[in-house]
Amino acid sequence: MAWKVKKFDTLTATEFYAMMRLRSEVFVVEQECVYLDADGYDDRCLHLWKEVHGATVAYTRILPAGVYYKEASIGRVVVAQSERGSDLGKELMRRSEEVLYNAGCRGPVKIMAQSYLLKWYGSQGYVAEGEEFLEDGIPHKTMVKRVL
Repeated sequence: MAWKVKKFDTLTATEFYAMMRLRSEVFVVEQECVYLDADGYDDRCLHLWKEVHGATVAYTRILPAGVYYKEASIGRVVVAQSERGSDLGKELMRRSEEVLYNAGCRGPVKIMAQSYLLKWYGSQGYVAEGEEFLEDGIPHKTMVKRVL
């Protein structure tokens, strides 16, 4: 049950494949959303994931300030269906914020949250901003956590 964090250029092919598989299982298959996951940002991110018995069960990609937003960001937040219902998602977000802090981020963190998760992200200190919008056909809202 190990947590790992790596820059893109230090990931093994096996590690990256496991991350992309989990992302596809949830965002494409489970949510029935056809979109281009390989969007050109992965190579500029830190990747945080948890493995249990060799399987990737939780993952985020951590974007430094200026990569996607002016602020640092946490994206592709995903927990395997088999692991939901625990506090793994909250631990994943907390650890993602720690990675940002250890990388020197002292400013706000901006995320693009699926609207049905606004309350969940809100319970972790994120505040919704602006109007709801569609991203790949799914309602989203931008959220910001002011202090890190």
